[in-house]
Amino acid sequence: QVELVESGGGSVQPGGSLRLSCAASGSIFRNVMGWYRQAPGKERELVASITRGYITNYADSVKGRFTISRDNTKNTMYLQMNSLRPEDTAVYYCNSPILGTGTFYSWGQGTQVTVSS
Repeated sequence: QVELVESGGGSVQPGGSLRLSCAASGSIFRNVMGWYRQAPGKERELVASITRGYITNYADSVKGRFTISRDNTKNTMYLQMNSLRPEDTAVYYCNSPILGTGTFYSWGQGTQVTVSS
């Protein structure tokens, strides 16, 4: 059973911080993992990714503010989000591309992040 469960979202004021968690089934967690987000009326976008060997990549909009990490012993990935801005408001999802297909595993329910004063 392939499963992705996101948690840790909430409502914060601009400049605040949140830490998101993603629990994934082992069959997914062997691969590169990513955090994605989708704001109302916008396409889903990649926020950050991390390989099993801890090589990271970030969208320009979050560089220097967000930190992605993973614990391979717990099949869990994290996103530490600092200096949050209203434009970070979105539903955040974790997932991994299925190698050679251009598609993803089934999306979880996501976790809502709202940044507002």
